[in-house]
Amino acid sequence: MADVLVLYYSRHGALREMAQHIARGIERAGAQARVRTVPEVSPIVESIAPSVPDEGPPYATLDDLRECIGLALGSPTRFGNMAAPLKHFLDSTSPLWLSGALAGKPAAVFTSTATFHGGQETTLLSMMLPLLHHGMVIVGLPYTEPALAQTTSGGTPYGASHVAGPNGERPVTAEERELCTALGRRLARVALALARERE
Repeated sequence: MADVLVLYYSRHGALREMAQHIARGIERAGAQARVRTVPEVSPIVESIAPSVPDEGPPYATLDDLRECIGLALGSPTRFGNMAAPLKHFLDSTSPLWLSGALAGKPAAVFTSTATFHGGQETTLLSMMLPLLHHGMVIVGLPYTEPALAQTTSGGTPYGASHVAGPNGERPVTAEERELCTALGRRLARVALALARERE
């Protein structure tokens, strides 16, 4: 089965839930979702995280990226940018860049912020930059998805998003869930089509 990697970092659980909806969309399109996360990083001292997290999906490896036919990348917003743990992992992908392992594969991005104007679109764009350097094909959410025009919470043409509230109290809305599923489905369809071309 062809795997589409759903790789995310979640501090309070919103990104984890979004990843599950994206994985559901991937599987509805006929691909297999491989869900992975990344460990915390410390600004004070580098420490070794356990090889398996206490809960949730396993930590990502470069092999997960090498083997996937597509990638959904998710991060909360940190001052309009992706969170450090995800950036730290992406900074370790130079061997894949040198070999061109990700070139031509499709990728999509998703995020969550505390407020409506908390930098959703800049965070999504910041996640696209290393993917473009890897030669990946960016897949967004077109306005042919009805929920994109109907949402009063998260959702952008750049990728799926969620507005969590200042204390993370807002649940993922119906429209946000629908857009996550749509993004996963769209990504998987493009990934499967491109994988067939490479055969």
